[in-house]
Amino acid sequence: MTRWAVVLAGGVGSRFWPLSTPQRPKQMLPLVSDAPMLADTLDRLAPIAPAERTLVLTNASLADGVAALCPSLPAGHVIPEPRPAGTCAALAWAAHEIQRRAGSEAVMVCVHADWAIGDVARFRAALEQAATVAAAHQALVTVGVVPSRPDPGFGYIQPGEPVADGARRVARFVEKPDRARAEQMVADGFLWNSGIFAWRVGDLLSEIAALTPEVAPALAAHGNDRDAFFAAVQSVAIDVGVLERSARVLVLAGDFGWDDVGTWAALHRVRRRDAQDNASFGRLHALQATGNVVHTEGAPVVLYGVRDLVVVVRDGVVLVTTRDAAADLKTLVDTLPSDLKQL
Repeated sequence: MTRWAVVLAGGVGSRFWPLSTPQRPKQMLPLVSDAPMLADTLDRLAPIAPAERTLVLTNASLADGVAALCPSLPAGHVIPEPRPAGTCAALAWAAHEIQRRAGSEAVMVCVHADWAIGDVARFRAALEQAATVAAAHQALVTVGVVPSRPDPGFGYIQPGEPVADGARRVARFVEKPDRARAEQMVADGFLWNSGIFAWRVGDLLSEIAALTPEVAPALAAHGNDRDAFFAAVQSVAIDVGVLERSARVLVLAGDFGWDDVGTWAALHRVRRRDAQDNASFGRLHALQATGNVVHTEGAPVVLYGVRDLVVVVRDGVVLVTTRDAAADLKTLVDTLPSDLKQL
């Protein structure tokens, strides 16, 4: 089995303003460790697939920056998307590229560039198991994360009947529920829909050809022209365009401290915290201050007698909000004057 890794690294991460901008989105920032999140992702994947069998898909405007951030990747392994067209189009093009380079039986393991992983060894083991199951069963395999809380911000997967090798058929996918429903689904054994996938590229492409009219005609007509393909394709998520329509989807349960780091508040879960339960990057002095998230580039931050705040300092701009309100930061960003929004 030839194993490839595919990393989705598009998007701007507006919920991490003022640190994240269109020119410097969250996957290129040191949000979890001292290294950019994309660099951490590639380090985690290196034992799974070497750089010469790793592809990174990103916005066309970010391609040069991503290539500079990932010098180990050979030329042609950072693939610019001319326009955002959904994860189905991105993964279809990646599968098409891998098939062209390595044949239809090559297995691609797909992840996103903006995750935090608590137990890297167990994460790698889950990816390897997913790749093995995908090859053995000619299936589309997703790794569903065992929930640590009833989070309404995630989609969920209901595992169905057992197949083999720890895999189950997917009974159904559920979009982001309300909190009460999330609590019930966690109690009933549902898994978080992580966006971790493994499949032979030929199996994915055959399912797209049979099930996904939003993508299949564009790929058939423009398989040798990336720009024309992305111009012609209809935007659809891989879950909607393929997985919810296919009878070949299996799920494996994974438990390795996964978090998609969607908001500033998430950093309180994934960063190391001090004795007062504050998660920080940069210089912080805190007294009688607990449960705060601080990210400062340059200027020190001093907190006294406050709790559950988010404080971000960058280039003379200071954001102060709460961990709860940080989940809806896009509402704030949409109201900003253009000079602040484009910092």
